[in-house]
Amino acid sequence: MKFGTKAIHAGVEPDATTGAIMTPIYQTSTYVQRSPGDHKGYEYSRTHNPTRTALQQNLAALENGKHGICFSSGLGAIDAVVKLFNPGDEIISTNDLYGGTYRLFTKVFERYGIKFHFVSMNDTKEIEAKINANTKMIWVETPTNPMMNIIDLKAMAEVSKAHNLILAVDNTFASPYLQNPLDFGADIVMHSVTKYLGGHSDVVMGALVVNDDELASQLVFIQNACGATPGPQDCFLVLRGIKTLHLRMERHSQNGKTIAAFLKNHPKVEKVYWPGFEDHPNHEVAKSQMRDFGGMISFTLKGNRLEDAKTVMENFELFALAESLGGVESLCGHPASMTHASIPKAEREKVGLVDSLIRLSVGVEDADDLKNDLATALSKI
Repeated sequence: MKFGTKAIHAGVEPDATTGAIMTPIYQTSTYVQRSPGDHKGYEYSRTHNPTRTALQQNLAALENGKHGICFSSGLGAIDAVVKLFNPGDEIISTNDLYGGTYRLFTKVFERYGIKFHFVSMNDTKEIEAKINANTKMIWVETPTNPMMNIIDLKAMAEVSKAHNLILAVDNTFASPYLQNPLDFGADIVMHSVTKYLGGHSDVVMGALVVNDDELASQLVFIQNACGATPGPQDCFLVLRGIKTLHLRMERHSQNGKTIAAFLKNHPKVEKVYWPGFEDHPNHEVAKSQMRDFGGMISFTLKGNRLEDAKTVMENFELFALAESLGGVESLCGHPASMTHASIPKAEREKVGLVDSLIRLSVGVEDADDLKNDLATALSKI
């Protein structure tokens, strides 16, 4: 099946008892057993729930994987991945990543003896310089949050395989519609399902997709043992959202291209970060591993004044100033004070995350209206 067909049909069957075409919300905590241990595949809803099972199968199909595993948030999914490791193990991560991931790595897991290295992943030599006998995983975001860097997944897979490391990829910004990291050699794909997969800003969830049976078994054990699982209502909402994922991502990408070009030509904008530009440092890599370039854009203002950035964001009408991304409505954010505030200022600025940087999640509204909104807000500085 092609992607649009999988989005609508994968993992979903008409309800056997009623013929309902939509997966029911199995709002139950437990399941009756005929005899101790003799049940219909479900015992307790932390462990399994039929609505969640359908979603997990759907997500696996979208990422061309075998096993989907859902969690109550994206950070819950990342937490489960790091719990695969032991004190003394080391993980190499990109130096431009979501602030919540950085906080989880440095403020939680470093306390338990896991060591993290944050490096640029534009050159594999920088990664290999950090690899030693304790290294167990490479953690990648591409496109990165918020600088929109593109990391070569084939190159990362080659390094990982050469050193017997797990390669995990946060695919949130791209979504399975634009990019499938397992196809390029990744071992784990992570999504903040809250974003493009849910697509309507009404649910919080995370997911992992893997091919390896043993790795899946370990992650499912952690999912059940630690209990960060989503409820059936949330799973139902995501299943519904995914049915239009291909349609939404086409529009997000179209609008993203329009808005990126508008910003690049605006006299008050210093720099625009969007992988669809031919002068983007890794544009060719993006073309080789993505189907399109998406609706996530970051830009800085001339003069790099924090007050100017605040003025712009306070004067939007359509771009709502809010955390998160990937919904049908356009959002703007200020990474330095919002999503990436947990990263020290000096570390942020090393990768270009300056105080005037604004991150846009371009929605599916009419592009002309979005351009007018940007023009009006920028005229205030």
